[in-house]
Amino acid sequence: MSDIMVSQRITVRVPVALGTRLRDRSCGKGQTPSDIVRLALENYLSEASDLGSAYELAEAAGLIGCVERAPRDLSSNRRHFEGFGRRK
Repeated sequence: MSDIMVSQRITVRVPVALGTRLRDRSCGKGQTPSDIVRLALENYLSEASDLGSAYELAEAAGLIGCVERAPRDLSSNRRHFEGFGRRK
């Protein structure tokens, strides 16, 4: 990491087996565990931003408006929430 780059420290707890795999990989690649975690996080976050929102994914899959004969106001009419979240 360069001296110019401002960094922020975070702490992450991982299972022992994952920590062992990370240390083994870092030794094998000649990189620090922090370098590997930074790279993995960068890759994950760049993938996630490419996917779109849940609404966009549902719309692309053709799920928006696919239910026939359902109430149009299902998500906003309190009548449809009657009993929601209660145990039966």
